[in-house]
Parts: sequence; structure tokens; C-alpha cells
Amino acid sequence: MYLLIAGVLIWAYSHLMKRFTPGLRASMGDNGGKIVVTVLSFLAIWLMVKGYRSADVDMLWSPPAAMVHVNNTLMLVAVYLLNLGFSRGVMRTKLRHPMLTGVILWAVAHLLVNGDLASVILFGGILVWAVVDMVMINRMQREWVAPAAGPVVNDLIYAGASLAVFAAIVWVHNWMGYWPFG
Repeated sequence: MYLLIAGVLIWAYSHLMKRFTPGLRASMGDNGGKIVVTVLSFLAIWLMVKGYRSADVDMLWSPPAAMVHVNNTLMLVAVYLLNLGFSRGVMRTKLRHPMLTGVILWAVAHLLVNGDLASVILFGGILVWAVVDMVMINRMQREWVAPAAGPVVNDLIYAGASLAVFAAIVWVHNWMGYWPFG
């Protein structure tokens, strides 16, 4: 559990460093800061995976079987949102924080189908980080100007790519032994 908790905390700090310790982050320079965040992110992911896989299964509740369908629907939307900011269509103009919103949906979806303590720490911790990050960004940069909209066909292409990514995620979950469709 300690590895898992350390991973979640390192992930949160590395992604909030610019907002929590701006002087430290600025002293690293743009490239140096990005390298530090990248290294810390990989370390955090490694710790979270190792900690989650080695954690005891301490059940806090038993999720209803119907939540699997809700989870998969939320995951499809989360995958769509995660990189929406990089698309060049109309939808990217509708949300200020598509990536963080996608992370929030990812975390909520996983909390709906996992009732063990390790899942609450992992997915709940990432959920808290994403909400805190969104709130801090909104407080520090109150004004938001939506990017220019591109053609709708780009949204359709992006939706197709998101379906392919979702299929890959299903395949990886199945390969790891977790069939995501119940």
C-alpha cells in the first residue's frame, strides 16, 4: 500500500508542481522542468502499478454488476475527452479542461466497479488530483478563450480514433486478466 500511496502522491505533486511550488519549477527552466515532471511521472506510474498489483484485496463494498455497463460508457467518453484538446474540430471548443474531465470520468468509472481499498486509493487519489488541478487552473487563469473551431469532419475522425484507442484498452485489460465487459 505504501508504494501505491507514494505513487499517487508523486503523480499529484509532479503535475501540480507549477501551481504549488512555482518558484522551484521556474528555477528548473522550461526544458528542465519538463524533464523532472516526466521522470517523476514515470516513477509515479511504476509505483502505482507495483503498489496496486501487490496490495491485499481489502473489500470495502461489492459493486453491483450493472455498474460494468456504466463503467464502460464512462470509459468511452473518458477516452474521447483525454486528448480532445489536440483535435482540430468543433468539440474542442466546448470544454476548457477536456483532459482533466476525461481523467475524472476515468477515475469515477473505475470507482464504480472496484470496491477494494487499493482501488479507492488509486482511483480516488487520481480523482482528487484532477479536481484540485482543475480548480487551481480556474483560479489562476480566470479567463478562458476557446480555441478556433475546425471542421466537423475532424471530430468524426477523432471519434473513430478514440474508438480504436478504447478497443486497445479493452485488449490490454483482457491481456492483464481483467475482462472489462463483466
